[in-house]
Amino acid sequence: MKLDSLTLHHLSMPLVAPFETSFGRTTDRECILISVQSEGLTGWGECTADREPGYSYETTGTAWHILKDFIAPLLLGEYVSDATDFQRRVEDIRGHNLAKAGVEMALWDLLGKRQGKSLREMLGGERERVDVGVSVGLQSSPEALVKTVEKYLAAGYGRIKIKIKPGRDVVDAEAVRKAFPNIKLQVDANTAYTLRTCQVLQPLDRLGLLLIEQPLNEDDLWEHAKLQKQFHTPICLDESILSLLHARSALEMEACKIINIKPGRVGGLSQAVAIHDLCRAHAVPVWCGGMLETGVGRAANLALASLPGFTLPGDISAFDRYYAEDITRERFTLNPGSTIDVPTAPGLGVTVDKAALKKFTLAELRLDAE
Repeated sequence: MKLDSLTLHHLSMPLVAPFETSFGRTTDRECILISVQSEGLTGWGECTADREPGYSYETTGTAWHILKDFIAPLLLGEYVSDATDFQRRVEDIRGHNLAKAGVEMALWDLLGKRQGKSLREMLGGERERVDVGVSVGLQSSPEALVKTVEKYLAAGYGRIKIKIKPGRDVVDAEAVRKAFPNIKLQVDANTAYTLRTCQVLQPLDRLGLLLIEQPLNEDDLWEHAKLQKQFHTPICLDESILSLLHARSALEMEACKIINIKPGRVGGLSQAVAIHDLCRAHAVPVWCGGMLETGVGRAANLALASLPGFTLPGDISAFDRYYAEDITRERFTLNPGSTIDVPTAPGLGVTVDKAALKKFTLAELRLDAE
């Protein structure tokens, strides 16, 4: 595919309700939507960097810079055959996985449209619909948390993840478990603890949780290995897994029993599939994490989560969990049984709503091949 132009769209979209984690409170979600034009076709991708460097050092500002000044010049006017070719071209750009992943997603969309194949088909997915759950941010009190969880259970979500941080951990989890003894429940610390302060989480072992996600700093693989030995509940790594190498190291160290795969965090869908394959070979369950994606990123996540190794419900909620209005014409909704259908149309299987895109766009830049 000869790449004729690449356009960056810096978006800011209001959430239906604030979303709070140990990193902070979000009311409007920023991202960069990327459109790549090739021989009359347009592919869309989503860079999930946010305004602030909480979850990742990458922000919409740094991603814009890397995309404009480093990635685009390597691609425009060039013939890029597939994701492997793309990864080879950008391998000398150290880090900046969220930026790389956004462009790779657009290339997958282009490739699927050229071949008349859905992303699920191209990735090797098997399921027509995938199990999903909902991520619940920190609430004002345990009582408020229980009410919020009740609302999502009534909406049909079969798995609940609650965010925790020091001072808002065991009591919150105990309140939810007491109110709903039989639900699938997990907690996410987003790196908020150290090996020493994590000892306060020991009572979580009595609650029958699916997993405890990323309790320690992303660099603490070795200390996660020590921590896993102290807990019966599986430790799941998220922020720590930035590449296939990180995943292999974590498994060899026994730093976790489950891995959360986010294609943005690891640099693209191709890299996410490689980590899935590694974990499946080691009989380690994986699930697809979420980053408040628009319909573009949500479509890609659904296709990824249709692979056979994704045996735990993903954070791929219906569009109305986060947005009153999305930028795709497709509205991903929750089926009975807490599933969402995987798109079947070529590429990502979504159509961008140009009016909605314009409404939420803060800045736009088109880069053309010379």
